[in-house]
Amino acid sequence: MKKYKLAVAVLLTLTASSCKEDLDLKPYNALTTEQIVNTVEGLTAATIGTYNYIKDPYYTRNYHMLSEYASDNVSLSGTTTDDLFYAYNYRHLKSQGNTEMIWRKGYQAIYGTNVVIEKATRGDNAVMNQLLGENYFLRAMIHFDLVRFFGRPYTDDNGESLGIVIKTNSDVKERGSRAKVKDVYAVVISDLLESIKLMGSTKSNIYASKEVAMALLSRVYLYMGDYDNAYKYADEVIKSNRYALVSSANLGSYFTVAPGGDSKLQETIFAIKHELKDDRGDDSIGSMYFTSGGMGYGEMYASESYRNLLDKFPNDLRHAFVRPNYEKDADGNVKLDANGKPILAKRNGYPIYYVMKYSYQDGVETLSSPVILRLAEMYLTRAEVSAKRGNTNDALSDVNIIRERAGLKGLELFSASNMMGYTNVLDVVLDERRLELAFEAQRKFDVFRNKQTMVRNYPGTHLPSGQVTQEIPYTSPRVIYYIPQSELTANPNLVQNPE
Repeated sequence: MKKYKLAVAVLLTLTASSCKEDLDLKPYNALTTEQIVNTVEGLTAATIGTYNYIKDPYYTRNYHMLSEYASDNVSLSGTTTDDLFYAYNYRHLKSQGNTEMIWRKGYQAIYGTNVVIEKATRGDNAVMNQLLGENYFLRAMIHFDLVRFFGRPYTDDNGESLGIVIKTNSDVKERGSRAKVKDVYAVVISDLLESIKLMGSTKSNIYASKEVAMALLSRVYLYMGDYDNAYKYADEVIKSNRYALVSSANLGSYFTVAPGGDSKLQETIFAIKHELKDDRGDDSIGSMYFTSGGMGYGEMYASESYRNLLDKFPNDLRHAFVRPNYEKDADGNVKLDANGKPILAKRNGYPIYYVMKYSYQDGVETLSSPVILRLAEMYLTRAEVSAKRGNTNDALSDVNIIRERAGLKGLELFSASNMMGYTNVLDVVLDERRLELAFEAQRKFDVFRNKQTMVRNYPGTHLPSGQVTQEIPYTSPRVIYYIPQSELTANPNLVQNPE
């Protein structure tokens, strides 16, 4: 926190431009602290600076690695000196670089939201209200992100365990202590409800708007076990008719299309836009999942257990997001075995199945705009709540909406009389969430908030030599990360998570 003052100078560095009449500024630039004044122009630029913070790879890339790499969707094909390895194998460190950076970047961004919230004046000016609402949304989202990494799932103990520091002012000298998880969630919900009151529904899906806040609020309520409100807000987003599921024909290319523009009837509710100038190359999210033409590392693959789930239905169009890599001869032709089947390429003995959700935006191998919220999740939230309420038909109906879009039909769809081997409707829903939202940084949270065990009994370097199983119960202390040691040193009011 002692770095906050310096953070503002970095946070708010703008290539100065006057505000256009429609405030359609290029994504994610900012102003210096001295330039933040109580005007639409100044507060717009400051807000864009905060968007820039969550786009920073130290935030977005680390967010992805700390969540998705700890799931059962992925399999790492080698060891690495990158701290991503400690998230992947659950051998966390107190001096882990990626946890330190996401903590620091998160609070720097929260500081930026607090500056705007303190300076903005709500009233009859719709643009000013919108800006204020966006900052409430961003402050809520970042607190929610951080509390899920450093505080135990709300459903463990109704939020009674320690979470993170709640920061709702711009006092850089304040040294806060860790609040309970339930108190952090209360602030998140309060901020989101406030943002819904303030914002309209006209901004594109690379900015916050009323429906964006509703979608995140639905996720927050789901994660805390408030199923009535989770259903309510997911249902409102669906029935707003502002979004539509991408067609089956376009599903395979969905993640290659940049967000932005008119968000009406797009599936993406909110995404962090990256343009060509923002391409991170080998530091991009996609670089660990795919390599081509010397770009990217291509070391993290779709896991055997995920592929087995996907392969239950060969017609599932979501196979487009998992690309097997085959051996080729000197002429570039795929090699075949004695039975005429393609020979899978391997790295360190692990078969290569590339993950394609973070590659080829605008044809660039390593360019993508991470999708944070999309309509498919809202249907699956409704389905999960219906399953937990015992409303089998409603749950399976929403699941089938997603399955039909994935090209499945007839006996490939669920019904009360066709459970396809499942005995529990909730398991149907959670497997469908896994299939649909794979590699989108949700699986880890879905497993542990439902008090399940993360089962990673498949090949990968998460397994110590000679072992074939890794199962992490929801009660494990390593479900969450250590508070960064550097923050404990800087703030004596903080206490560490259990060993």
